Amino acid sequence: MVASEDLTNDPELKSALLTARRGTAFFGRKLKELSDDEFAAPSLLPGWTRAHVIAHVGYNARAIGRLIVWANTGVETPMYPSRQARNEEIDHGASLSPVELRDLYEQSANHLDVAWRNTPQDAWGHEVKAAQGYTAPATETVWWRTREVWIHAVDLDNGASFADMPSDVLERLLKDITGAWHKRGDDKDLRLEVLDSGGITQLGDAAAADPVIVTGTLSDITAWAAGRYTHGITSNRPDTPQAPRWI
Repeated sequence: MVASEDLTNDPELKSALLTARRGTAFFGRKLKELSDDEFAAPSLLPGWTRAHVIAHVGYNARAIGRLIVWANTGVETPMYPSRQARNEEIDHGASLSPVELRDLYEQSANHLDVAWRNTPQDAWGHEVKAAQGYTAPATETVWWRTREVWIHAVDLDNGASFADMPSDVLERLLKDITGAWHKRGDDKDLRLEVLDSGGITQLGDAAAADPVIVTGTLSDITAWAAGRYTHGITSNRPDTPQAPRWI
């Protein structure tokens, strides 16, 4: 029996699920705005058409759904058999007809939402494994999906921007990205200054004597950090630097 509402009673998790669902609805709206003929056009991601982005987001919902099965049953169910299998799946999905791609997105998003709703409170704490190989409680799957739908709505390149994202999504995303840089040492002599955030004002190498300083609004600086676009960004150097690799 499918639950009519989330079984979890955790208010923070409920709020996170709402943000993910809003992102799913936002991606769905941008998808509906595209005509079938526009699926073959390039996306913001190098080498990917819009069809690739739509296929990826659809298959990502299925992959996260497998992690929810893992959390609920204790049976290890990876997101993907391998990185190669993931890439081959996306390439196959990009070759589907627009009607099939629209169905893939809708059905996979609905199935994931049902799986989330039917996950009891205790199962959310069970450990699952991200595609990158690290383990985390199943609650993190909500953030992983949130990140996918909001960012890839922009990647469809039909009018969405990082300014459409909620500020809490932008702040967490920017912290995730800069945290990845810091672990690899890629933020040396680099400082980000956020102009309009109530929470984040500065990130990066605080100890640098003469850092490269990148300045912008929360949405623009997050878009730059994620490697999407550079408008709205200024720097204390003659040319705006390229952001370090994120993932």
